[in-house]
Order: sequence, then C-alpha cells, then structure tokens
Amino acid sequence: MKSSTYKNDDFNNRLVSSANAKSALLERFRARPGPDDPAVIARRAAQAEIEAARERRAAERKVAREAEAIRLAAEQAALLAEQEAKDVELQARKAEETARAAERAAEAKAARDARYAARRARRR
Repeated sequence: MKSSTYKNDDFNNRLVSSANAKSALLERFRARPGPDDPAVIARRAAQAEIEAARERRAAERKVAREAEAIRLAAEQAALLAEQEAKDVELQARKAEETARAAERAAEAKAARDARYAARRARRR
C-alpha cells in the first residue's frame, strides 16, 4: 500500500495541480484592468473627490474649533472683566462705608467733646 499525505495523488498529479493553480493566478492578474482603463480612471477620480471632500470637512471642523475657542476666550474675558468690575465696585462700596463709619465716629467724638466741654463750662 502506498503511504501519501494526499488521497490517491501521486507526485505528477500534485505537480499538475500546482501548475494549474499558478496559471489561474497569473490569468487573474492579467485579467485585471490596466491603469488607462476607464473604470480605473473613474474610480481614481471618485477617490480623489472623496479625499478632497474629506479634507474640506476637516478644514471646516478646524475652523469651527478655532472659532469656538475664540468665542470661549472672549466669553471668559468678558466674565473676567465683569468680575473685576464687581470687585472694583465692592471695594468702592467698602471704602465708602469705611469713610461713612469714620465720619460717624468723628461726629460722635465731636458731639462727645462738645458735651464734655459744656459740662466743664458749667462747673467753672
């Protein structure tokens, strides 16, 4: 009995099968359309159009991101300016309250001094 890894195939049959497979592969390669074929040219044009559209969308997204970043920066600057204005107003109010408190203290001291002076004048 013959011991082979292939069922009932001898060496010549395997060589023929291999040659047939190689020639089929070569035939498939030759059957491919060439670079000057209209279908190939149309497919390349479509791919170029798709790539151009993709680049255009990417550029639009980049512009939109930059515009959003500028808008956010302007918004943040406006909020910061508003906060600084509130801080300045708060400081002005505190200074005004401090001035009023000092004025009331000065008036109270003047009134107290006047009372003391009147009391001394009565004693003399």
